[in-house]
Amino acid sequence: MRAVVAVPGSKSVTNRALLLAALADGPSHIRGALRARDTRLMAGALASLGPAVEGFDGDGDLLVVPAPITGAAHVDCGLAGTVMRFVPPVAALADGDVRFDGDPRARVRPMAAVIDALEQLGVRIDDDGRGTLPFTVHGIGRVPGGEVELDASASSQFVSALLLSAARFDSGVVVRHRGAAVPSLPHIDMTVAMLREHGVEVTVDAADPTSASWSVRPGPVSAVDRVVEPDLSNAAPFLAAAVVTGGTVRVPGWPARTTQAGDALRALLVEAGAQVSLGPDGLTVTGGGSVHGLDADLRDVGELTPVLTAVCAVAGSPSRLRGIGHLRGHETDRLAALAREINGLGGSVRETDDGLEITPRPLHAGVFETYDDHRMATAAAVLGLVVPGVEVVDVATTAKTLPGFVELWGAMLGNLAA
Repeated sequence: MRAVVAVPGSKSVTNRALLLAALADGPSHIRGALRARDTRLMAGALASLGPAVEGFDGDGDLLVVPAPITGAAHVDCGLAGTVMRFVPPVAALADGDVRFDGDPRARVRPMAAVIDALEQLGVRIDDDGRGTLPFTVHGIGRVPGGEVELDASASSQFVSALLLSAARFDSGVVVRHRGAAVPSLPHIDMTVAMLREHGVEVTVDAADPTSASWSVRPGPVSAVDRVVEPDLSNAAPFLAAAVVTGGTVRVPGWPARTTQAGDALRALLVEAGAQVSLGPDGLTVTGGGSVHGLDADLRDVGELTPVLTAVCAVAGSPSRLRGIGHLRGHETDRLAALAREINGLGGSVRETDDGLEITPRPLHAGVFETYDDHRMATAAAVLGLVVPGVEVVDVATTAKTLPGFVELWGAMLGNLAA
C-alpha cells in the first residue's frame, strides 16, 4: 500500500509573497504559487488597491507588478485570516477609503488588535466599535508608523500584519506584544525571513514569548523572484492516512529547511507510531500498524490540530493536545467543533481551557459537519479511512486552501488499494 501525493504550494508563503511583491520596487515572479480561494482573495484584494497580479487563471508563474496604492476600493476577505489582517495596513497607504468585509463567519473572527494597532500608528478606521469586520480604512496616502503595543495571544497574524507593510511606513514600526504567549510563532518567523529576503531590515527580541518585540526599519522593499514550497500543513491529512491505515505515503518536494510550521509533522507522526524519513525524493511516512496517543503542545502548529485529533481518536491510548485555546477564534470554534463531531460518532473528546483530551472509543458511521472549515473536512476524511460510513458535509470547503483535495484523496486511495 503505497502512494505519492504532490501537495500544492504553501498558502502562507504565497499570500506573504503576493503582498510583499505588491509593495516592492519592481515586478516579481512567483513560481509554484497556490491557486486556492484564500490566495485568489489576496490577489483580488491587492489588485483592487492598484498593483497588478497576472497569471492566476493559468498554471505557470504569477507576475506581480507594483503600483501606487489607491483607495475607493472594496476588499472581499472571504474567510481568509491573512486577507482580513494583512491587507488593512496596505490599505492604510492608500489615498482614499477602503472597505473590508467577508463571509458571515469572518465577521466574528478577532480583528480588534489589528484595528487598534493601526489606530495607534495614526490610521483612522471606522468599525463602529465592534473590533470585527466590516470596517473602513480611511487612507491619507501614508502611515506615520512608530511604536505600537498589542496583545497577539489570539493570533500571530496580528504581528505579521504590521510587519509586512511596515517598511513603507514613514517611521517603520516597533511592535511590542504584551499578554499570554503568542501562538504560531513559526508564522512570524516566516514573515521575518521573507522580509529580509526582500532587503527589509528587521530585528527581533522574542526570548520571552509574553513580551516579545519586532522592529522594521523604513526603506525600499526589493523585488524578489520566488519559488513557493509545498504546503506542509496541507500535507497533514495525506500523511495521517498512512498512520491510520498502516500504509505508506510520500510527499515530494519536502524542504530540508523551512519556516513552515507544518514541518513539525515529522516529529509528531513519529510520536504517533509512524516511521518517518526525509530524503531527496521527499518525506515518506509509513504507519506502524498501531497508532499511539499524543501528549503534545501544539501552540506553534495549531493548524495541525484537526487532523491530529482525528488520528488520536483512533489511537490505542489517550491523548492530550495543549496550547490551542486560540483555535476557538479560527474559521470556526475548532475545539468545540471537533469535540461535537467526533463525539457524535461515538468518540470521547473533552474540551479543556487550552486544548482537547481524547479518549479512544469505537467509532461508528454518522454525519460529520465541517462548518465551512477546510481543516474540519480533512479531519473527517482521515476518520473515514478507518470508520465506515462517515459522511463529510461540504467537503468542497477544502478549496479554501487545497483545491482538488477530493481528486488528490481519491488518487491516493486508488494507489493504496493497489
